[in-house]
Amino acid sequence: MPSHTSITVQQLARQVGLPGAPVILDVRTPDDVADDPRLLPASDRRSHADVANWAAAFDDHDVVVVCQRGLKLSEGVAAWLRHEGARAEVLEGGFVAWRDARMPLVEPAAIPPRDAQGRTVWVTRARPKVDRIACPWLIRRFVDPSAVFLFVAASQVEAVAERFGATPFDIEGVFWTHRGDGCTFDTMLEEFGLRTPTLERLALLVRGADTSRPDLAPQAAGLLAASLGLSRLHRDDLAQLDAGIALYDAFHLWCRDATEEVHDWSAPGPR
Repeated sequence: MPSHTSITVQQLARQVGLPGAPVILDVRTPDDVADDPRLLPASDRRSHADVANWAAAFDDHDVVVVCQRGLKLSEGVAAWLRHEGARAEVLEGGFVAWRDARMPLVEPAAIPPRDAQGRTVWVTRARPKVDRIACPWLIRRFVDPSAVFLFVAASQVEAVAERFGATPFDIEGVFWTHRGDGCTFDTMLEEFGLRTPTLERLALLVRGADTSRPDLAPQAAGLLAASLGLSRLHRDDLAQLDAGIALYDAFHLWCRDATEEVHDWSAPGPR
């Protein structure tokens, strides 16, 4: 039974990928990271040694602290965070427990370089519909919650990437794009190491909607219809991205929890 200052692997796994997920801080030592450099989804690497200098930045935040085994480093950092006003918990068993439970881990080598503010910066074609909303959703929820997305004219994507230090995606001839029958979303699942059953199910919907393959999943047609509707509802690409992320939050939870649920209520007949 976890204490009021700790959280189990299973409890945290239910929150990862959701809009209200806690901040996850990885405070493992450099030696532990060298042994297995993979990261919990959307986690932020911090050093326990200077926690007094950065803890105040998490005032009024929900935080889960992860060290190698959930002992002194995470306990001490969580205590500092609570001192500064955070609602901080320790992951029971730490990184080892998460890894041994075969929970998703992100490959850090796949994460692009960050800017001076610690954010990854991405650029793609303007007027996104499916893949160019699905990929930002995946990045924000599982890789980098503070990621920046730039939407520009298709002809200028690579030039903007070069001039502004951004990573291009979902255009021809770059690393982060379609491969074979898969979408850029599939590429990101593969490269980041996020091929979980739930995300694989969502990828099928994205692929069907993005490549005119509604036969892949019945829900793909609904995803496409909603995506096209959002593109007409919003003239501003960033407003559309915000609305689309909420849409993918809903489809993600359907893929995780509700695929067997049906809705078959009908009005009673005349008396």
